[in-house]
Amino acid sequence: MTSPMDFDYEGALVSCASGNRRALVQLYEQESPRLLAVVMRILQNRSLAEDIVHDAFIKIWNNAASYSKELGSARGWIYTLARNLALNALKYSQRQVLAEPDFLLDLCDNNSLEAEHIDEFSELAADCRTQAALYTCIDHLAPEPKLCILHAYVDGYTQDEIATLLNKPLGTVKSWIKRSLNALKECLQ
Repeated sequence: MTSPMDFDYEGALVSCASGNRRALVQLYEQESPRLLAVVMRILQNRSLAEDIVHDAFIKIWNNAASYSKELGSARGWIYTLARNLALNALKYSQRQVLAEPDFLLDLCDNNSLEAEHIDEFSELAADCRTQAALYTCIDHLAPEPKLCILHAYVDGYTQDEIATLLNKPLGTVKSWIKRSLNALKECLQ
């Protein structure tokens, strides 16, 4: 597997668009494990996640010609495509992503929070000894605000994406997140 910095994603998509099956195989070998991890985080169901990744590569093959570098990176396009398929599967299967205590503890033990998620929430979770207390505090949040916090800081969704996913107004989602963060701070103090 080549480093994501060294792999030519744009070239692979151009080759796929021209019918080069080997380019799709190389792209699959390069990104399928990471795509599976992203989709697993959303769906929490391995067999469904594997199906979504498979569907994503079929969609990549069929739609590679529609990729435009003016709209963003080729790798970003691939991940957006897979993530949208996963969110659609989540929506249509009416599943909810809920974190279990062991999952939150694993986040701390494995340092698996990505750099882009490090902000006010991750500062609260930085000390692994407070992880159990953090889970207890999160568990005391109302269901929808709790889901907003988990989607934002575990799954990495934007507030707009959360509003769409939960079919709630953006202002409501922003409010829930802000109040929930304040409640978590209070609970942990």
